[in-house]
Amino acid sequence: MTLRGYIGTMAGRLFVFLLLGVITSATLALAFADVQRQTDLNRMRLDRVIDRVSDFLSVANGAQEPLRAELLADGVNGIRPANGKEVIQWVDTELTNGLVARTGRTITAARATATSCVIAESTPPVFSSFECWLVTATLSDGILLKLQVRGRPQEDSSTLNPLFIVILAPGIAALAFLAARMAAAPLGELSRAAQALGADLDRPPLKEHGPQEVREAARAFNRMQAELRNYLVERTQLLASITHDLQTPMTRLRLRLEKIDDAALRSRLIDDVGTMQELIQEGLNYARRAQITEPFASFALDELLDVIVDDAAASTSKPVTFIQRCECDVEARPRALQRCLSNLLDNALKYGNSAEVSAAFQDGVVQVRIRDHGPGILAHKLASVFDPFVRLERSSDTGTDGVGLGLTIAKMLAENNEAVLTLRNHENGGLEAKLTISRGVTKLPSSFNQINLADTSTSY
Repeated sequence: MTLRGYIGTMAGRLFVFLLLGVITSATLALAFADVQRQTDLNRMRLDRVIDRVSDFLSVANGAQEPLRAELLADGVNGIRPANGKEVIQWVDTELTNGLVARTGRTITAARATATSCVIAESTPPVFSSFECWLVTATLSDGILLKLQVRGRPQEDSSTLNPLFIVILAPGIAALAFLAARMAAAPLGELSRAAQALGADLDRPPLKEHGPQEVREAARAFNRMQAELRNYLVERTQLLASITHDLQTPMTRLRLRLEKIDDAALRSRLIDDVGTMQELIQEGLNYARRAQITEPFASFALDELLDVIVDDAAASTSKPVTFIQRCECDVEARPRALQRCLSNLLDNALKYGNSAEVSAAFQDGVVQVRIRDHGPGILAHKLASVFDPFVRLERSSDTGTDGVGLGLTIAKMLAENNEAVLTLRNHENGGLEAKLTISRGVTKLPSSFNQINLADTSTSY
């Protein structure tokens, strides 16, 4: 499956939604945590500056001369007298409020440039290695101090490391993929069951597991399958009862028609009764095709085709030949497949007066072709001939009989065998039916015979 095809599935959309959602949420959470961390670090940095300044002022306020003069002249712990050339950038309100709250004195703190703080030093350091404040405070004896306070620089707050996302993304992708697959698995199971329902109403019911909504959907599907199966059983029983009940009056009617003196009229009426009996029987057969209980089995397809061709050759004087063998085993319902191919072969002999049967293995599938040499079918009517009770006008011209269910039953039986039946007008004339079988196809040596299918000659 391509990437675009996967994204179009329920699992793919859930995967993308979860992946983008979780990665976005994780990124925002990491960014918020990083901003909070930087805020806390800056708060701690500012508290350290407040501690240093308050401790210095406390010592200076309580020191006696000449110790106070010496302390104020030299400074300590990153605090020194102002050089008078500091370039003020802005008043640091947060530091000012912190110092006032801690010392209870009248204090102002302003941010100064690092270059102006070291202008009087002989060997200037790297300016980006510290921050500088100009603090003005009044001691208890009225002495005004102007101090230069240095501290570590503020860390950059935009430090979200992309490596975190690189490490996080694979884990999130794996979890999102598993979550999407688990969520979509019941829907996939329900979809496959719905697709297989038309071919086999007797398939086992769906397991009712998973979330509540999925269990309810599976329960509704199983209920629908049971109701459809019951409906078809009732319909089949109804048709069987009608067929059985009509046999006796139809037989009496046929016997009475035999007593009609007019031979031409008697023949036409008997033909009409025969058509009615055939219509009833074919209708019953059509209804029964919806209920296939025969299991799948593996067998040699060439052997089945031999039986079908031999039966057709024995029952008609029209030419029928098996021109190519596939030497393959297939998995199918043997009697259902035999009836499907027999209907196609009968149709070819009826309307084309001859038939050629071939089977070929190609690209892992087997294609069975049955071609006649008749007039073919108009291109726009090729699809409609599979509909029930559809008969083309030419059938009356060629003197053929039928009620228009042969190809309908053949297509239904093909679907019951998980095969595909198509029709086309052959380029050299005539109609060609192609049955493509893909289930359980195995290429074998031509001498290999797995099972004997002679007993499948019984009508399905």
